[in-house]
Amino acid sequence: MTGATVRFSNVVKEYPGGTRGLDGVDLELTGGEFVALLGPSGCGKTTALRSLAGLETVTSGRIMVDGDDVSTVPVNRRDIGMVFQSYSLFPHMTAAENVEFGLRMRRVPATERRERAAASLELVGLAHLGARYAHQLSGGQQQRVALARALVTRPRVLLLDEPLSALDAKVRVALRDEIRALQTELGITTLFVTHDQEEALAVADRVAVMRAGRIEQIGTPEELYGRPASAFVADFVGLSNRLPGVVAGDRVSVLGSELPLLDQAAASGHVEAFVRPEDVVLAADGIPATVVSTSFLGSLRRTVVELESGERMTVQHSVDDRPGAGERVHVRFAGAPVAVAAL
Repeated sequence: MTGATVRFSNVVKEYPGGTRGLDGVDLELTGGEFVALLGPSGCGKTTALRSLAGLETVTSGRIMVDGDDVSTVPVNRRDIGMVFQSYSLFPHMTAAENVEFGLRMRRVPATERRERAAASLELVGLAHLGARYAHQLSGGQQQRVALARALVTRPRVLLLDEPLSALDAKVRVALRDEIRALQTELGITTLFVTHDQEEALAVADRVAVMRAGRIEQIGTPEELYGRPASAFVADFVGLSNRLPGVVAGDRVSVLGSELPLLDQAAASGHVEAFVRPEDVVLAADGIPATVVSTSFLGSLRRTVVELESGERMTVQHSVDDRPGAGERVHVRFAGAPVAVAAL
């Protein structure tokens, strides 16, 4: 497969009453790129995906695939594969028959249908389960069948609409890694919708954070996390301590410490500062605090402390440090640049 280029150009989707699901979306995916749309419920990410699939009619703007305007092209002529949150398998068909379905609709000869369906099931590791019905498969296996069904038609673009949210945590992580490996192997352009920031950061080449029908910021996972373009992105992507601060020049004063600003054009005055937990450290001296709780997370520990002023902060630190609830400690800022929002 050769990945197609996809472009949204000032796409607007307006519903009766004037509500906009998409409000001038501009987005470009290069061939073979894996892009995630991330954001809270109602931000427009699924509307964008459905608009590309042809399941929603856009009000204005253009959606281009390999330079062709597909904005008014019917769903069945867009050559796009889609995997839904609910597996949407036909219960009266076997796994192999489910995978063959799209080929049957395209009038592909029976022998070729069977061969391609078998190859697609092999691709997702289910060649041995082709004769089973949906109720005989686990959730993870059903979603793999749905993925094989989307891929068997050799689409130019693959759309994934919250495909992992119905699975338990361990299966979800395993399948997301398999999808990413498969996407890389096939080189298929992929648009992935999720509200789970960990999923988006783990698998995507770039992530577009959406808010109220617009793209707030798009960039690599590292860019979004390390250099958020707005307070909304800083707060939505990853964990942040939200603390009162005062901006003066290119610095912000937070709890008596002067920290550099990510946005050095931020207006002076009182703000809310977003400090990452890993940019706060337990120290021999510094800001006095009391441990509220501590959580072991495998390779790290997160500890919530309460300052004498009443604010609470989360500190991310080594598992070797084991403060107990009620223990008196001190914390310091590591000095990393922070995002701020005006009050």
